[in-house]
Amino acid sequence: MSADFLSSPSALSREDTARDLLQLTQLALAAPSLAAGVTPTLEKLVSETAAVGSAYFQLEGRELAYRVRAATGEMPATPGMQAIAAHGLPAGTPLLLALEQTAGPLFYDDTAASSDTAGFPELGVASVAAAPVRTRDGRLLGAFLMHTLTPHIWRSEEAALFTMVSGTIAALSGRLVAEEHARQAHEAALRALGLALEARDGETQGHTDRVTSLALRVAARLGWEPERLEALRWGAYLHDIGKIAVPDAILLKPGRLTEAEWVVMRSHVEAGGRFASALTFLPRAALDVIQDHHERWNGGGYPAGKAGEAISLEGRVFALCDVYDALTSHRPYKRAWTHEEAVAELRAQAGQQFDPALVELMIAVTETS
Repeated sequence: MSADFLSSPSALSREDTARDLLQLTQLALAAPSLAAGVTPTLEKLVSETAAVGSAYFQLEGRELAYRVRAATGEMPATPGMQAIAAHGLPAGTPLLLALEQTAGPLFYDDTAASSDTAGFPELGVASVAAAPVRTRDGRLLGAFLMHTLTPHIWRSEEAALFTMVSGTIAALSGRLVAEEHARQAHEAALRALGLALEARDGETQGHTDRVTSLALRVAARLGWEPERLEALRWGAYLHDIGKIAVPDAILLKPGRLTEAEWVVMRSHVEAGGRFASALTFLPRAALDVIQDHHERWNGGGYPAGKAGEAISLEGRVFALCDVYDALTSHRPYKRAWTHEEAVAELRAQAGQQFDPALVELMIAVTETS
């Protein structure tokens, strides 16, 4: 390749576009969510074309509307656009029906001049470009749209960029959607399993959801990213999964356990680690919750006798929230403690059972709405 060719505007433009496309692809592949994956593409379209706004719409389950999953830029301040933002584009919208019949993007310089874009002038959209996103079997799954608020003739460079960028990211969107659906299925299954374990264990109804919610609030105060919050949530659902292996005679025994029975009871942590490890999609941090939530800050916990920061932060956060909920909940063998009584006990155990810094943080979280 000659130096003259590389220095030509067209070569530099192609090289820049290829570099940008690679970066957008990398961002999409590394994104923790569908919205995070496609938003950089929407921002690229708005920054590199005359479009003032761009959005990604997706059909959700058996719904009859394509809902906004990500958007950037300026949207018309019309009642119709506000309704679409809240409820989505109806599946029978002419533009979506047109996308069902095309393999590539469609460009409309004046929405008032085409039956495909009927209804868009009333929304305040004067010109629009739309690209289909399909499932592997060819069904229309979603659409990338970019728009202007005044009529605009889409230039060949804009059309080429929209076609290239939306086409590449559209292919990745199918993968992102599949992964999202898989995460949702995992989430539902893990929560259902957690609730089933709660019912067998005789836990107060709602314990799993309450302690999970509190742990997430504490973790959010610590500034955790969405992926880490998800791992904490999944670990919280399964924190006592090992009790499946504990006989009912021990698990449900109304009186005090003997030392031999305590050995069996404590074995639920290691059993839980083995069971959870068989779920190959669980992240390491979720396993940490299961394996570390009975460890103590002073090293007196089980099963490994870890101490201080050798205990995972996930385990330390969850253990604290788990005990707080247990203290403030009614059980057959005790009354529910007041918040003040529970706080006094947690502070007494700071530096013994619990990470002292986390104790004060969790108390602050419980005392704010």
